[in-house]
Amino acid sequence: MKNTIDVHVEFDYKGESHAPRMTLDLDALLESKGEFPSIHALLAKAHDIDTYSYLYEVMRDAEIVFDNAQGLAADCLANGVFDQDVFIAKWRDSKVLGLLQPVAQRELGIADLMQHPQLKNALIQAYRLGAASIC
Repeated sequence: MKNTIDVHVEFDYKGESHAPRMTLDLDALLESKGEFPSIHALLAKAHDIDTYSYLYEVMRDAEIVFDNAQGLAADCLANGVFDQDVFIAKWRDSKVLGLLQPVAQRELGIADLMQHPQLKNALIQAYRLGAASIC
C-alpha cells in the first residue's frame, strides 16, 4: 500500500482567503530526498506561490493540517498532527523488512517475519549493525 497523506493550510492575505492543499506521496519524497522537505514549500510550488513572496511568508505562519493518511502514515497521524520522525522510522523499518523477508523465506523457511517478532528484531538489528559498519 502506498504511503500518502493530504496536507493543507488556510490563511488570509490582502483580504483574500487561501487554502492550498495537496496529497503527498510519502514514499516518493523519502526515496528521492531521504527526508521531508518543507511542506510549506511543497504546497507553494504546487500552487504557483513564489517562495520569495509575502504571500509565502504569510502562508509559512499558517499551521499545516494533515488528514486522510494511508499506509504506514495512518499510524503516525493524530488530531491533524503528523509525526514525521515516527513515520520515517517505520518507513525505513518497512524497507529493511522488505529486504530481509526473502532471506528469511529462503534460508529459514519463514514466510512471514511478523509472526516471529524476536527473529525479526534480531535480523533488523543485524542489518543496522552491518549498515553502520560500512565506511
